[in-house]
Amino acid sequence: MEAIPDYTHSVVEELKALAAAGTLTADKAQLEVAAKLDRVLADLREARPAKKKSALGWLFAKGGSRPAPTRGLYVHGSVGRGKTMLMEMFFKKAATDKKRRAHFHEFMADVHSRVHEHRLKLKRGETREADPIPPVAAALFAEAELLCFDEFSVTDITDAMILARLFTELFALGCVLVATSNVEPDNLYRDGLNRGLFLPFIAMLRRHVDVVTLDSPTDYRMMKLANLPVYLTPLGPHADALMEATWHQVTDGEKSAPSEVLRLGRAIHVPAAVGHVARFEFADLCERPLGAADYLAIAERYNSMFVEHVPLLGPDKRNETKRFINLVDTLYDNAVRLYVSAAAAPDALLTERRGTEGFEFDRTISRLYEMRSADYADLHQRRHEN
Repeated sequence: MEAIPDYTHSVVEELKALAAAGTLTADKAQLEVAAKLDRVLADLREARPAKKKSALGWLFAKGGSRPAPTRGLYVHGSVGRGKTMLMEMFFKKAATDKKRRAHFHEFMADVHSRVHEHRLKLKRGETREADPIPPVAAALFAEAELLCFDEFSVTDITDAMILARLFTELFALGCVLVATSNVEPDNLYRDGLNRGLFLPFIAMLRRHVDVVTLDSPTDYRMMKLANLPVYLTPLGPHADALMEATWHQVTDGEKSAPSEVLRLGRAIHVPAAVGHVARFEFADLCERPLGAADYLAIAERYNSMFVEHVPLLGPDKRNETKRFINLVDTLYDNAVRLYVSAAAAPDALLTERRGTEGFEFDRTISRLYEMRSADYADLHQRRHEN
């Protein structure tokens, strides 16, 4: 009986096995990045025995010096090239119980929450340490010595200002960072406010990780998503099941979680999100007092959105109709990929055409149809691949 290949510790071997089984197409660019991920895995395995020795054991090692810290990896490239797949393989194989994988924005939301809690403790007299960053970093490292970030993308000035100080502490503690991103490190927070204050973080990042480009010639994500339904009607169990299946495909089956988009000190609730993909009910967006600026804040955070259970829009839903018009305009202007389940086709949603809404809804109908086209999908890809 032929032995089954053991790829428990190797991303390269798993890729080769999947290609041999016909599950995916062999890709030289992916294999090259997989080899670099295997280097990190090997370094992590070698580091484990050293950590089990006494704190002073390194003094008696050859040369009397500490072992070199494990260098992380920063993988960047266009969307759909397999970064998420490779990260998933790597994370499962990483030889440490103290590891954490998160989308970057979710991680930073956790950091800000911990900073806020520390300041409350300081105010209550429960701690004397005025600077929250060292204890927050220590707590994060105690939970995860390996941090894996999906979709590393810095857009928020608050995040930008805290990153250098936070990772100075984390790297000093021995934290290993592995990240995927659509942009190379030098383009992080590009054109951001006070970017000069962010540049030391980029320099520090390069000292602690190897940077590699995943330049696969094939956009596997677009191949997978090309035939997915983007507008489902009528409403009912069949449409719900198709929306659920589409959500699973778009998010690669990753577990979703509620989130928030902050705007002017106010939190806009997001019922479910995975990375740059968000899922809403029509009521979440159009039956609440939200305006165009709120929809813009959401569109800047998420480049793909699911909006479910759009009802027929009669005279009793004038406010909801106006918000739906604003929502579609904003998503269209920002090339957001939109998946909708609705009670009727776009040109039948508005039950009575009268007043300004009637004329404006003609534009909404046109845009809803255009957002289903291959040309719009290509525009979405071009706008959001960097």
